[in-house]
Formats: sequence, structure tokens, C-alpha cells
Amino acid sequence: YAPFVHAVFDTRGDNEPRIPFSVSDRSIRRESGVVDGFLSILDLKDSRFKVSEVFSVLEYPGVKEKFGLNESDLEKIRGWIRDTRIRWGFDGTDKTALGLPGFEENTWKSGIERLLLGYAMSPKDGEMFSGILPFHGIEGADAKVLGNFIEFVEKILSCTELIGKKQTINAWYDFLTGVVDTFFTGQDDTQQEIQFIRRTLRGMSVKAELSDYDKEMEIDAVKYYLKKELEKESAYSGFMSGGVTFCSTLPMRSIPFKVICLLGMNNDAFPRNSYSYGFDLMANDPRPGDRSRKKDDKYLFLEALISARKIFYISYVGQSIQDNTHIPPSVLVSELLDYVNEGFGFGNKQMITVHRLQAFSPEYFTDKGKLFSYSEENMLAACSLFESRDKDDEKIPLISKGLSLPPDEFKILSIESLCNFFGNPAKYILQKRLGIYLEEKESLLADKENFDIVGLDNYLINRDLVADMQAGISTDYIIKAYKAEGRLPHGNIGETILKESVIGAETFLKKIEEYKGKNKPFSLDIDMTVDEFSLTGRLANIYETGMLNFRYAKMKTKDILRAWIYHLVLCSHLETGLPSRTILACRDKNAFFDPVEKSREYIAALLNVYWEGLTKPLHFFPDSSEEYVRQTQINKKDEKYSMQAVRNKWLGSKFSRGEFEDPYYNACFRNSDTNEIFNDLFVKNSETVFLPILNHLSNF
Repeated sequence: YAPFVHAVFDTRGDNEPRIPFSVSDRSIRRESGVVDGFLSILDLKDSRFKVSEVFSVLEYPGVKEKFGLNESDLEKIRGWIRDTRIRWGFDGTDKTALGLPGFEENTWKSGIERLLLGYAMSPKDGEMFSGILPFHGIEGADAKVLGNFIEFVEKILSCTELIGKKQTINAWYDFLTGVVDTFFTGQDDTQQEIQFIRRTLRGMSVKAELSDYDKEMEIDAVKYYLKKELEKESAYSGFMSGGVTFCSTLPMRSIPFKVICLLGMNNDAFPRNSYSYGFDLMANDPRPGDRSRKKDDKYLFLEALISARKIFYISYVGQSIQDNTHIPPSVLVSELLDYVNEGFGFGNKQMITVHRLQAFSPEYFTDKGKLFSYSEENMLAACSLFESRDKDDEKIPLISKGLSLPPDEFKILSIESLCNFFGNPAKYILQKRLGIYLEEKESLLADKENFDIVGLDNYLINRDLVADMQAGISTDYIIKAYKAEGRLPHGNIGETILKESVIGAETFLKKIEEYKGKNKPFSLDIDMTVDEFSLTGRLANIYETGMLNFRYAKMKTKDILRAWIYHLVLCSHLETGLPSRTILACRDKNAFFDPVEKSREYIAALLNVYWEGLTKPLHFFPDSSEEYVRQTQINKKDEKYSMQAVRNKWLGSKFSRGEFEDPYYNACFRNSDTNEIFNDLFVKNSETVFLPILNHLSNF
């Protein structure tokens, strides 16, 4: 509870009244990042050298500074680890020692070799070297960061190798003192903690000398002693130092107080269960008088109860965070409630207060019930909540008012930027105009290698596979390269899965070859002006049969939109002798765009929609908009039927993901019902974009 206590009692403004408090009985390890980091290094002896465990050591205070790294460097290193797919084990020998196949993929050794080779070799040299695939992207000042990181990994490895040997206690003292010197820097905020570790190590050595014990032992016994010493709780630190005291329930603390509060009286937490070590044979045959944690906790609970003079406050989690179902309190709390009910006739409703999930719930600021709060900040939030409830007709979206017109630089854009806009207008305005990025960065490092290729990994491998095979790279080399990258499951299963993907990629490439014709492709750089807008980019893969767009995946509406925009640009340059046809080839089907006479007019219309979408969230959603135009214009359905089909596409079902689940659409339109979303603007924008597309699209 200590972090929550500090979060509540320390976060006060300058003019707000402050309640003095102290937190006692905290172990030194919990208070000290240096002590915790030191013990974590010792724990690596029994680990599999998992990437999360090793990297967490580097994040401890004093460690990253010792190796000349800062927070931005750690973020960079985290990206390198993720991109080189380091998972666990230093090398194949580590895996063999565990009785597993000694594959080098996804080990620290393979990842570091890729990083070093990528720095040493030019990006133009894409070939593998001695079975190692270079990882490029490290240059300039990054070299120093890489060197410091590799030095850290090597010292961690050397440390864990020595930890596995037997030594005398004096030898362990020398070694562990060296560990402190190697991994921690004595800064002002860590010097005291480092000295505490040194005193503890010295105390261990002195006790060994006094007992005249000079036999060799493994680190386990030493680590047990150190943990016991370094995790000791300072029983009187912060206890009764004035104000509110937060402490553990300990024996002989039955000091009378006016108010005593017990936190965490949960069913699964109190009283504690008794655990014993495997070598403690007496625990298998307990006898009267043996210590029991459960009985100790019962005694402590009773002690706290009789020490309370006016108020005895008990808190516990009484509702599930998942489904809000009732959770009973600790059995001791239940027994106390039963006793009070039987002896004094109080019901549970009189004694139990059910708090709300949020501290700004309006019920804390009304005269009804037992709920109350003194927080002015939460009161203001509750008032805002009441105001929004009172104004049923005034639902405030994320962007409640239109933004100011964007600067003229937004009128200069690439073809690809225009494609990105129509792929998700809400995402475009939030990112480009407001700098809001809703994608969650992958912060946790994965410890497990791939055992199958599914989801996004499957798509990325298939995409890269088609590109590599189209470039003429042999299948054998592709398999070796993907294995060296750590992208495949280890052993024959990875090769088998990739070879199956190769068959599908070959079939797809043969289909593409049918559309290419005999001549080689060519490209055309574009720099065109449409009204006040400047559109730049490049048209690629232009054959005598037409411009070829392809993606080795199921065709999506975004693919059609992108191909259409490029097709319009192509048709606006037919005077240069370009073919007038565009081919869109996907894994499941193909589509063709016929020549467009009014291409510049259509581009101008798209640019006007684009400009409108830079000032407010645009009522245009690729899948839903395409569905509406298809139903009304192609299938000739009535408005009611078409709108129901649009709502199904928007909301999705248990079998398909709805467009509304996109975080950017959700952020911009979460406070609007479907009638507001699919209004006249939606109809207008959908027809402006998709009506020309469907009129010029064939074989879809």
C-alpha cells in the first residue's frame, strides 16, 4: 500500500491542507532500488537469462548511470532488443544445459552479433555473413550506446558464471563487493544504500571469521542470508512520528488509539496461510504450541480491535473488478460482523458502506446516504458530470468545435498522404493537427520465442516473402535469413511453415506475372497542381498493360481507395503516353479500374473533402461508406435497408470487428449515436468518394 499512500497524501497543492503521515515497517529492499537491483543480479543465477529480467537490472538506479546510459538510451536499446528478437538464453549452450535443443536463434549472442555486424557492414551489404544477418540502423552516436550496452551484458554473463561456483564466505565477500563496484555508481542519492550493502557483506564476513568457518559453499546459502538481512524491516522507523501512521500489524503493538484502520482485509489475503520450506520436516507433523501464521493473524486482529477507542475502520475489496460480483471479506471480518449482529442487533447494512468505483461519483457530494468527501477537485468533477447529464441534447465529442484552418503547408501533400487520410480521416486529423497518437507502444519485452506464425507476424512474413521472391532471392537463402532474424519457430517446424507460405507466394506471384506484359516496368515522378493544392509522389510498377498495385493479403476497402487515388493521378497524365488501366491484385481477388475522363475533377473533389476533414472529424468511414454506396447505388436497396447494413458494418458482430472499434473513430464519435454519425454529411462524403470508384471498378 505504500505507493498508494504516497500518491494520496503527497499530491497536495501549495494552498491545500496537508495531513502529516509516516509509513513504517517497510523493508530496506522495498525502499531501495539499489538493494533490490543487487539481489536481482544474484537471482539471475537460477534464471534462463530472460530478456525482461536482464533488462530490468539495467533500469535500476545507479546501474544505467554506471554504464553511461540515460532513459532515451534505454528506450533505444529496448527497440534494438525487440527488433533483433532476443528472448532468452545467452547462447545455444544455455539451452542445451536445460535439456533443450541448442538453437542459437532468439538468444543474446545471436542478437548482439547482429547488432555488431550491422554497425560494421554497410546497409548496401545485405548478405549474411557466417550465418549472421546484419541489423542495420546503428550509426554515429548510437555506437557508443551499443558498446555500453554490450559491456553490461558481458559483465552480467561473467557475473552469473562465477555465481554458479562454490567459494568460501570470504571469497564471496570479495566477489560480491566487486559486483557492487561493477554495477552501481555511488551518486548522492544511492551512496547511502551502497554503503548499507557493503556493511551487510562485511558483517557476513566477520561472522564467518568469528565462527572459524572456512568451507566452500554455493551462492544459495549466501543469498538466503543476504536477503534476510537486506529485507529486514525497521520496526520503529516512522512509527508514531506524528500524524497518521501507516504500519504493519505486529505483536505487542496494542497501543490504544482513537482511530484504527485495517486495510486489505480481503478474503484471500488475511489471515495469511502458513508456508514451509521443503526441508522443514517438522511442518509435516505439527504439534501443539507450534507457530501458526493464521493463528498469529487472528491474535493481531483481536489486538487491533481492543486497541481502538472510538473508531475501528475495516476496508476490503468487496466487488470483482471483472464482473462486479460480490466478494466476501476476510473470515475474521465475517466472524466479527456475525458477533455484532447476534450480540447487539446491528444489521450489515448499518455497518458496511459500499464505496463507488470513482472518487468523483456525485453520490459523495449529496445529502443522501453515508458517502461523503472533502475533495474539492472531485467535487468539481462530479459537478461537470451532473451538467453533462442535465444536457441530454448536448453531447460533447472529443473535438466539440471545429479547428482553425490549417496552415497552407497542408495544401502541399504527397499522394500517399492523401491515401492515408481517406484510409482513416479521424486518425489523420488527431495525429497531424493535434499530435494525438492513440496506439499503445509495446513497452514489455517478450520472453518467449515464436512457436507458430499467426496474426500480424504471419502477415508481415508473407509480405516480406513476396517482396524477397519478387527480387529474385532464392528460397534457401530466405529460410536462412528468416531463421537468423529469429522470426520462425525453431527447428524443422519453422522451415515447414515457411515452405508452405512459399507455395502460396509463388502462386500469387504467378498471378501477378500475367498482368505485367512483356516490357519492363517504369516509374513516373508526379508534381501536379490542382486548384490550390500541390500533389507530389511517384507512380511505380507501370507496365504496358497498366499500373499494377498488389498486396499479398485479403482485399480491403483501403486497398481499393489507395489504388483509386493513384489511378486518378495516372489518368490525369495520359498525355505522357501512360496506359489508362490500373490493376489491383490481392490474395483473394483482383480488381481493375477503367479509364477516367474527369480524373482531375475527381482529384479536386477528394482534395476538398480532405481540406474539410482537417478542421473537424469527417463523417466518412471507408468500410461503412463503401457499404452505403454499394447498397444504394449498386444493389438498389432502399434507405432503411442500406442504413441498417451500414450500422452492422460500423458496430460489427461477434464474428467480425466493427469499424467503431478503431480507437480514433471511437475517440471522435463515441458520444454520438448512429443517427448523428450517419447523417447527410456521411451520405454526401460517401457518394463523393465511392460513387466514382464503383462506377469505374470491374471484376470486384
